[in-house]
Amino acid sequence: MNINLTLIAQAITFAIFIWFTAKFVWPPLLLAIETRQKTIADGLSAAERGRLELEQAAKKSTDNLREARQQGATLVAQAEKRAADLVEEAKSAARVEAERIIVAARSQVEQEAQRAREQLREQVAALAVVGAERILRREVDAKVHSELLADLKKEL
Repeated sequence: MNINLTLIAQAITFAIFIWFTAKFVWPPLLLAIETRQKTIADGLSAAERGRLELEQAAKKSTDNLREARQQGATLVAQAEKRAADLVEEAKSAARVEAERIIVAARSQVEQEAQRAREQLREQVAALAVVGAERILRREVDAKVHSELLADLKKEL
């Protein structure tokens, strides 16, 4: 065999191999590589979007937490104010009730004192009649002297 012919045959075989590879092998490899690059690029962009969304969610949760704390503090302040108002209302109602009880007690004491005076007047009048009866040694008619006894009661 001639070395030139071998070299030419190898060159032709190599050219056919290159053509075959470029025609049938290379396009699916490039397609797989491009698909993989696209998948990686999509994954990276999704990861970046996820990171941004995570940052936004963290900011939003921080804002929500701060707002919730402020609302909680506002509610606590309102509750404390309402409790203080209720205490003041209760104190005021207690003062009014105490004053009413005191006035009623004073009125009742005054009525009892009046009744006691009246009973005392009646007893004094009866004692005066008994005393007069003993002095005079005769019976005094209370009906006849009722006007006199009424005047006596008024004086006492």
